[in-house]
Amino acid sequence: MAKSGKGDDTVIIKKYANRRLYDTSTSSYVTLDHLSELVRREVDFEVRDAKTGEDLTRQVLTQIIFEKETKGEGALPVNFLRQLIGFYGGQGANSLLPAWLEMSMNSFAESRDRWGKAMTGGMASPFGLFEQQAKANMAMFDNAMKMFTPTMPNAKSAKTRKTEKAAPDADDPMSLLRAQMEAMQAQLDALAGKD
Repeated sequence: MAKSGKGDDTVIIKKYANRRLYDTSTSSYVTLDHLSELVRREVDFEVRDAKTGEDLTRQVLTQIIFEKETKGEGALPVNFLRQLIGFYGGQGANSLLPAWLEMSMNSFAESRDRWGKAMTGGMASPFGLFEQQAKANMAMFDNAMKMFTPTMPNAKSAKTRKTEKAAPDADDPMSLLRAQMEAMQAQLDALAGKD
């Protein structure tokens, strides 16, 4: 969802004890499908407990995903779900994961639009666009890592990184993630015909 700020145009949905949802902008009861449609239309909304005013937006959005996955409209691979569950209660991952996922989803949405234009525009080879996007994702990940780990060296060259290929620490999720990202970069370089 492109809009994330809370402003006057934020629709308030009230959730009652009987689990019914009430859209205050239309003065009508709505369903989770209606909220899914609001998300697709990029309408910013908050779900609030009608009695206490507690923000329930995260729980309701999670419920929408659960229902979509249950109905066979699954978009989340099983391995991703397992890894996501593994991050709950993990050391340090809770602070990094939400920001990383949000940046990744925003990047995916932007690249989906570019891919759509490239495919309908008759681009001869969309693989160049894929390579550009992969490089942009790697740069975004590197910047995110620097932002969340200020002690991480900033200016390592690719040649220096290749010579420092020590085995990742199995107990350190960041070390494992770095090793996976380096392996993916090596695969991209090989596909692009680089040494």
